[in-house]
This record gives sequence, structure tokens and C-alpha cells, in this order.
Amino acid sequence: MRASRLLSVLLLLQDRGRLTAQQLSEELGVSVRTVYRDIEALGEAGVPVYAELGAGGGYQLVDGYRTRLTGLTPQEAGSIFLAGVPSAAAELGLGAVLATAELKLRASLPARLNRSVGEIKDRFHLDPAGWFRETETHPYLSALAHAVWERRRARMLYRRWRAPHEVTREISPLGIVLKAGVWYFVAQVGESIRTYRVSTVLSLEVLDETFERPADFDLAAAWSSWATDFEQNLHRYEARVRLAPAALTRIPYLMTRAMNRAVSSSLGPPDPDGWTTLTLPIESVKHAHAELLKLGGDVEVLDPPELRELMRASARAMVALYDPV
Repeated sequence: MRASRLLSVLLLLQDRGRLTAQQLSEELGVSVRTVYRDIEALGEAGVPVYAELGAGGGYQLVDGYRTRLTGLTPQEAGSIFLAGVPSAAAELGLGAVLATAELKLRASLPARLNRSVGEIKDRFHLDPAGWFRETETHPYLSALAHAVWERRRARMLYRRWRAPHEVTREISPLGIVLKAGVWYFVAQVGESIRTYRVSTVLSLEVLDETFERPADFDLAAAWSSWATDFEQNLHRYEARVRLAPAALTRIPYLMTRAMNRAVSSSLGPPDPDGWTTLTLPIESVKHAHAELLKLGGDVEVLDPPELRELMRASARAMVALYDPV
């Protein structure tokens, strides 16, 4: 642990130039006294680090000195791909690893490119979380990531929508996916490849048993195929509706992606009142009822009858609430 911290001190000084003991302690999350001991240890190891006293002083390396201890470990190299989403790296248990990898990478760059890296970080930021959603808790995400890295089998208890609602499975975790702020993982169960939402895991035990990854498994392709099938199977039914002009401008912000695509692809000419009749894919009558209520009086359901009746009942209830007789 200390060796890793000493290397971090060295790389920070190489990357930033002059730093005070207080700045180093804040970067490393250790006490100022620990920084003093680390600087002394670096000097004893032959690293040309010296201190400048007074205002604007601090520790720095002799001009021209550059360490060659910049080789990335496999874990650090993998974490580079998460550099744009540090919060995701932290949730996977790779926050410290990512910080060390970034230091090593910057230390190996020429000064001109190093400045460019800093400028890019100052100008571009990736926030993968979706809007208007409470953050899910993922107590087993880090353990799942460990199982994926080490190719270890695991035993999990998870919650599903159909009975029995709590099920135990032994799995071979193959990969983890972050989709719009929601974590999923892909695992082999028996001979099949399945996808689970991390937040549905109720308990997880990483086993000593290892497994061999399928030679032809491609995480990106597996996720893309599952996501396409999921969306298609989710919207197995249809509803015929009339939409007011105002509804057309609000649908991209309120409806599901499948509904939005249907509006864009099947939009025909409006009737004399300016309304447009079209068919929307829906998950169920219950789900469609909740979705279409967002449009208020700018939508009329024509079919199926049970959905129209639900909308009528909601309209009556609202009238009774806001305009009682």
C-alpha cells in the first residue's frame, strides 16, 4: 500500500510540478505527517525531490527528472475506459485504481499532450445518469465486478416480477453494463445467457469455483441483442389514438422510445380539427393508461375499449375532484 502511495506522490509531483504537503495530503487522503515521511522515503530511495520554503513553496522534482515507472497494471488499463465516468468507476470499486492509472498515463505523456489532456477534462464531461430518477443502491455491484474480473462463479438470490418472486441462481458473470444510470449484468446460467438488473440482487456469494468464458462471447453484441428483444417484447400490444397538435411536441419528452418512434414513422395528415389518428405500441392496457394520462386532454383513445374506459374513468374522477356538483 505504501509503495503505491509513494509512486502516486512521485507521479503527482511529475505531473503538477510544485505541491505543498497540504495539497499532497488532500490528493492522497492521508495526513500531512504521512506526506513528510513519504517525501523522506523518496529522498532515501534516490528520487531527486527537494523542498522550497516560504510563500509559494512546496515540494518538487529536480528539473528534467522523469520517472519511467509508468507501466499500467491490467486493472488500471481497463479502468481507463471508465475515465469519462468516474462515478461509475467508484461504484465498481475502481475509483482509486482509476486515479492511479490516470496519473501514470499523464506522467508518460509529453508536456504538450499532458496540457491537452487537462484542457479536455476542463471542457468535456460525461454524465451517464438519466433524468428524474432516484439513484439505485447497489451493495453487490463491486462483488459482481470482482467475479467478472476473476472469472468466479457466484450464487445469488434475486427478485423478479413473476411468482415465485425470490429465486436463487448459480451464475457465471460475464460482463456489466451501465445503461442510462441503471446497472445491469450479463451472466451464463446453465447453457443460456441472461441479463439481470443489479438492483434486483438481494444477496450474492462469490464462490471459489472458476469458469471459462465462452470463446465467442461479445458483451456489446450480447447487450445490443438483449436490449432490442426486450424493447420489442415489452410492447406486444397496440392502441389506436387521436393526438392534438400540442401532444406531438410533448411526446418525445413524455412517452417511451418505442411510442416516440411510432409517432415519427406513422404520422399522417391531420383531420379537419388538426388532430392525427395513429397506432401506438403499448406494453399493456395498465401501462398505456399511465403513459397516456401524461397528455391530458390532448389525446383520445379509440381502441382497445378497455383502455378507452380507463381513460374515461380517470377523466370522470378528475372532473368530480375539481368541479364537484
